[in-house]
Amino acid sequence: MTVRERFAAVVARVQALKPVRVFDRYARSRGPLLSAGLSYQAIFAVFGGIWVVFAIAGAVIASRPTLQRALFDLIETSIPGLIDDGSGTGAIDVENLFSAGIFGWTGVIAAGVLLFTALGWLASGRDAVRAMFGLPVAATNPVLLKLKDLGLAVGFGLVIVVSAVLTVLATSFLGGVFDWLGVDQRSDAPALAIRAAVLLIVLGLDTLVLGTFYRVVSGIAIPFRLLAQGTLLAALALGVLKVLGTSLLGGATSNPLLASFAVIIGLLLWFNLVCQVILIGAAWIAVSADDAGVDLTGKKKRGTAKQSAAKAVVAPQ
Repeated sequence: MTVRERFAAVVARVQALKPVRVFDRYARSRGPLLSAGLSYQAIFAVFGGIWVVFAIAGAVIASRPTLQRALFDLIETSIPGLIDDGSGTGAIDVENLFSAGIFGWTGVIAAGVLLFTALGWLASGRDAVRAMFGLPVAATNPVLLKLKDLGLAVGFGLVIVVSAVLTVLATSFLGGVFDWLGVDQRSDAPALAIRAAVLLIVLGLDTLVLGTFYRVVSGIAIPFRLLAQGTLLAALALGVLKVLGTSLLGGATSNPLLASFAVIIGLLLWFNLVCQVILIGAAWIAVSADDAGVDLTGKKKRGTAKQSAAKAVVAPQ
């Protein structure tokens, strides 16, 4: 075998690797461009959503400091740099949140922006995920799609509130356990345990939301075993991002020329990373379906993409 043939064989083997094929599908399906558009829409939807939630339930949250702290911790873990913790580096001042009102012009405008951007983001996300599978835009009645998206948006908001309540319960339970064991809660071990509990709750939230996004929002009949694999991988990737979130954004926005816009630029970068992970997870599921010979209705195909990739590998002479 010549050097050129050996090199071609190595290239073919690398191209046959699943992660390589996933990123190839992601790139060929315009994943970076789609994620950039989704991140732009997401930042407006999040600001509108935060305002409306506190306009409606701000009094309840303000009167329950434990729930308030858990909700802020959950938001800060999911979106680093969104809430100002008092250091002046966050995008949203907590005091302004509790002065939000849904019945004034500001509240009405915020609710309208939330409705428009949230539904627009879900619609764009649906098309982006379907693009990873090589599918056209969903042919469902557009009015029914909007009603479906509205219900899902409300459901996602309720999941966040439930996650905050679970965080409070988990923290209280761990506090009781440490008191029973006689462990000082101000030491490092309890703090790490509580932090781990919060991250596990966020991981469960991400897994649930991603699974719903891939299966329900996109309207693709993905078999559960393929859905579970891709969803868990994407949720774990988001978990790693959230653990490293502050460090990642701190390095990306350290340029002194960006100091005046550091918070907004950091949020845009963050949402871009999150949207890329979402679409890469969809690409992973699509490649897994091809490898398993399963089409989008769950039926078996005659051949598999994995077998085709294996045939492309040049055998040694």
